[in-house]
Amino acid sequence: MKNVPPRSAKLVIALAFAISLSVLGISAFADDDDCRDPVAKWQPREVLKKHLEAQGWVVHRIRIDDRCYEVRAIDDQGRRVEASYAPATLKLLEFEVEDEEHERREHHQSESHSR
Repeated sequence: MKNVPPRSAKLVIALAFAISLSVLGISAFADDDDCRDPVAKWQPREVLKKHLEAQGWVVHRIRIDDRCYEVRAIDDQGRRVEASYAPATLKLLEFEVEDEEHERREHHQSESHSR
């Protein structure tokens, strides 16, 4: 007779395998927001800035966040925006129009608390 693990051993092995797959899946999902471009392939921020200005944007800041370029600007429609770009390809990853009313409320609340 072959060495066949008892049923409980098979269950433990299957459970351990399932847990390891789920942990790997969670860690891969958690890194989806980060850019993975090798630093050696990054384009200069100035290239991104010129590209956006050519589209009518007024760029206030380009910083690095989670290895992505994060831009704060006024877009061609006059909206305050925040956008994320892959630094090697300058591909747009995320775009958000900032809510001015929300910012005013936050600013007002912080002034109220400081009085």
